[in-house]
Amino acid sequence: MKIALIGSHGVGKTTLCFELAARLKRRGLDVEIVREIARGCPLPINQETTREAQEWILHSQIAAEIEAAARHEVVLCDRAVIDNYCYLVQAAGGSPEWEAMLDRWLPTYDLLVHVPVWTPPAYDGVRAVEPGFQQQIELLLEGILTARDIGVLRLAPGDHDRWGRQILEAMLPTLEPTLPLFSAEELDL
Repeated sequence: MKIALIGSHGVGKTTLCFELAARLKRRGLDVEIVREIARGCPLPINQETTREAQEWILHSQIAAEIEAAARHEVVLCDRAVIDNYCYLVQAAGGSPEWEAMLDRWLPTYDLLVHVPVWTPPAYDGVRAVEPGFQQQIELLLEGILTARDIGVLRLAPGDHDRWGRQILEAMLPTLEPTLPLFSAEELDL
């Protein structure tokens, strides 16, 4: 099973990934996190990014997901190709080649979870802190999701304390056997 948390930068995707990984590991599942690839990019990111930088990120994202899925039962992605593609569109415009790759790659996710903008980005040493840039990426993502009619689990901005529980509830039909062996309380929902 592969789940990707998508959204603009600075909204809590990384923290949520670690929270989910801990909950799933407590259930005895083999979990791997594909960390945010942009942090390792040798080229400029954020507002200074280039087509080459974003293509490096997209290729690296796909490679990391393939590797993780080959070795682990559950893969949690801190981003997906779709939100990484938004940074390419913002920097250099759309790309027919990458649009075709999105068509091929999006079905590999079992669940896309949209983490909304609910707070301005905080300085973390890597990501941009300009709220306007954060909002631009969010609008691009919303436009692509709408244009492609992509189904996602949408988390509510004011309900971030329940986000982990909502994602686990969405995953349960895939994770538990036909006859549940444990109650929701025992599953740490």
